[in-house]
Amino acid sequence: MQGTQGLAFSHGVLLCASLIATIGAQNAFVLRQGILRSHVGKIVALCVLSDALLISAGVGGAAVLVERYPVFIHTVLYAGLAYLAWFGLNALRRALRPGHAVLDGTAATGAAQPVQRALPVIGMTLAFTWLNPHVYLDTFLLIGTAGAREPQGARAAFALGAIVVSTVWFVALGYGARALAPLFKRATAWRLLDGAIGTMVLSIAVLQLR
Repeated sequence: MQGTQGLAFSHGVLLCASLIATIGAQNAFVLRQGILRSHVGKIVALCVLSDALLISAGVGGAAVLVERYPVFIHTVLYAGLAYLAWFGLNALRRALRPGHAVLDGTAATGAAQPVQRALPVIGMTLAFTWLNPHVYLDTFLLIGTAGAREPQGARAAFALGAIVVSTVWFVALGYGARALAPLFKRATAWRLLDGAIGTMVLSIAVLQLR
């Protein structure tokens, strides 16, 4: 049984690693806040906890309930698409008219800059996680369905493997983004980042309208 659990753990690691590395809306938000060095610990903790809950629920069989209640999927999907469209448009607006407090290089050099309030940042993190259809598709449905195919006694190991990868990823993304800060001394870098984020997010929203 121990060998079976080890194999299931590795399956969870590999599947989660292949899904989570995509720079989606949630990852882009974590990256951006990491560059700004703004409430990174809170954001990382919320993302890790949310992924753990969704993965555990999916592997535990909640994906089967979702298949029986498709209205829930559509409600979450369109709410998430509306939010993603709003965020994408705002990102494109920032790309055209950057007004970041870090354009003078304060974030990159570690100098004082206007502090973001914690509550709005927490709200944005929760919205990007729980209103993002791709989060449900990846963690709740794909990983959950794959975990359900593992032997009964090995499903917890599969879920643990996926959760470990998720934790390592968000910690590395949030705190590793600081290494990119020197690149964002110039407005051009922020224009490119926000332009890429806006284009990506709007593309996701449009492609999901089927």
